[in-house]
Amino acid sequence: MLEKQGSMRNAYGEALVELGASNPGVVVLGADTTESMKSGMFGAKYPDRFFNLGIAEANLVGVAAGLALAGKVVYAGTYAIFVPGKCVDQIRNVIAYADLNVKLVCSHGGVSVGPDGGSHQQLEDIALMRVVPRMKVVIPADYTAVKGTVKAIAEIPGPFYVRITRGVVKGSTSPIIYEDGFDYKLGKAQVLREGGDVAIMACGLMVAESLRAAEALKAKGVEASVIDVHTVKPIDEETIVKYAKKCGKIVTAEEHNIFGGLGSAIAEVVTEHYPVAVRRVGVKDRFGESGEAQELLNKYGLTAEHIEQAALSF
Repeated sequence: MLEKQGSMRNAYGEALVELGASNPGVVVLGADTTESMKSGMFGAKYPDRFFNLGIAEANLVGVAAGLALAGKVVYAGTYAIFVPGKCVDQIRNVIAYADLNVKLVCSHGGVSVGPDGGSHQQLEDIALMRVVPRMKVVIPADYTAVKGTVKAIAEIPGPFYVRITRGVVKGSTSPIIYEDGFDYKLGKAQVLREGGDVAIMACGLMVAESLRAAEALKAKGVEASVIDVHTVKPIDEETIVKYAKKCGKIVTAEEHNIFGGLGSAIAEVVTEHYPVAVRRVGVKDRFGESGEAQELLNKYGLTAEHIEQAALSF
């Protein structure tokens, strides 16, 4: 496990092409990043259903809303720093308020963006989107999960925000966790490993790091459950409470500010239903900076070693 690599953005482009073949109502929108986002793969195949709106993110949201009102299944996306970063008002009032069938799929979340620096490293998007009513928020863990999620949400009405990452290693790839496919179910977490000493709950790139941390903990006599909480909203309260009871302690891990994201969401669940101690691994309320992706993940405490330390701190 974790030896194979895959690009989340390639998965997005490939999933769109497959959707385009099976569903003539799917349209795809971009904002001058369609080559990087790989959504241009859809445009090459279905040019009459593909719209590149340029560097105009608020307009992207408005056009997406219009196409949804016309009955289309709309996929729209760019880099996360721009959507939702530059157009929360339009997302709230034009898409979510009207409960429109728009799927916002955005890349380059977190510090793994690397040399682009703090101005382009989106660390607040999960928090921004999970407080918008009717918006569903998903952070897939790998290539397979992105592909499965993007295809599955075409059949689920209403607005989505799906956050993918650029990738850490050369070629902008990340470890593949789900080698045998990924069956996305709205609001249902994936239990990847069973253990009774501590529950590690993660999303995105941090799922692979959590699996590595669990292996290191096992060598020290600590058995950890690892849970991919890919859907932050609606969150899987049942699974969270089950493992809070089973393990008595939780570590959360996310490539996002520790405020308002996955860790906050899980803390809210256990506070209301079964209070246990929660350690949050994430960015400690800071902006990012320029550097290579792995250097930044190390500096900001987003590695298997940091997750292991959080677990051992109990």
